Amino acid sequence: MRRPDAIDAVARGQAIERHAEAWLCQRGLIAISRNQRAKGGEIDLVMRDGETLVFVEVRHRRSIRHGHPAETITITKQRRLIRAARFYLHRNGLSCPCRFDVLAVTGSSPSLDIQWIAGAFEAN
Repeated sequence: MRRPDAIDAVARGQAIERHAEAWLCQRGLIAISRNQRAKGGEIDLVMRDGETLVFVEVRHRRSIRHGHPAETITITKQRRLIRAARFYLHRNGLSCPCRFDVLAVTGSSPSLDIQWIAGAFEAN
């Protein structure tokens, strides 16, 4: 059983992801799915931007005192996301242009600051 503070963190993370999805939809992207799990990784949001499938990693920190949320996307994390995206494409029989975006969110609701880094990294 999870501790109450862990449950709060999960609920907060889910709320941030829902807010991020709505924020991207307001900017013209189309929501496809959320929290796609694959061996070794999870994709927070799968969106469509025209003909491009966009895999979005949402990172949140209440403040930047200990660093910006985008700084937490390490090479290891990128590899996990790329592996999860490849699995998603294979499982769904898709072959289309893809992009990896990061949404770096700081602050607390309702006062959130969102930085959208389109094409934050590439699958090599």
